[in-house]
Amino acid sequence: MERRIFAVGDVTAGGLQFLRRRLPKLLRQREIDFCVVNGENASLVGITPEQAEAIFSAGANVITLGNHAFNRREIVPYIARTPELLRPANQPPQQPGQGWGVFETPFGDVAVVNLIGRCGMDFTPDNPFLLVERILPRLQTRLICVEIHAEATSEKQAMAWMLDGRVSAVWGTHTHVQTADEQILPNGTGYQTDLGMTGPELSVLGVRPEASISWLKTGLPTRFEISGGACMMCGVIIDADEKTGKARSIERVCVR
Repeated sequence: MERRIFAVGDVTAGGLQFLRRRLPKLLRQREIDFCVVNGENASLVGITPEQAEAIFSAGANVITLGNHAFNRREIVPYIARTPELLRPANQPPQQPGQGWGVFETPFGDVAVVNLIGRCGMDFTPDNPFLLVERILPRLQTRLICVEIHAEATSEKQAMAWMLDGRVSAVWGTHTHVQTADEQILPNGTGYQTDLGMTGPELSVLGVRPEASISWLKTGLPTRFEISGGACMMCGVIIDADEKTGKARSIERVCVR
């Protein structure tokens, strides 16, 4: 039997309320079995416990994070006691929380692994390619989803090709721009380079364009503000065979 997985792109501060309104309806209409939401920008940079609870209440089974995982310090005690909130597995091991987990569902277990890339990041985490090879043997389930939060498309593509046939899906986050390359790789892994974002359409990565332009032109510190206007919720739906773990179909989604 096929199980339907919905992965949602980075939720920005301007998109959280939109997600709360639209995600429950989509989960029902599309008969989604498991939902993963990247929430690391829910407060512009970082996420608070209250925002995480709002995303879970909207229907997320798992929330993934990225390079802004700990920008809001109040998330530290919350993530330590919330296994469904994943920070990147290859960040320093002394950081609280977990980078992967196996989650029980009515139809069986689903594993989610959260990784972060190294190209263009502010710090150099452990090698995600080596780490995921150590994690996979510990996952005693067929349905396995891997998120790589990375700047470089090459890192995301290379991760997917390395894991093709060994996991159900690999998707990328971080750039906030949805890519049009959703595909089933030759050995049965569903892949999309970047899910896109959940936030204001008329923006630069969710913030007012004027602020981004000023920063890029002058190089001076700029106060980033949430952009207003209509929002979108971007992601990908993957149908995977629960017995083989192989992806059967993949669909790019952008709800407006």
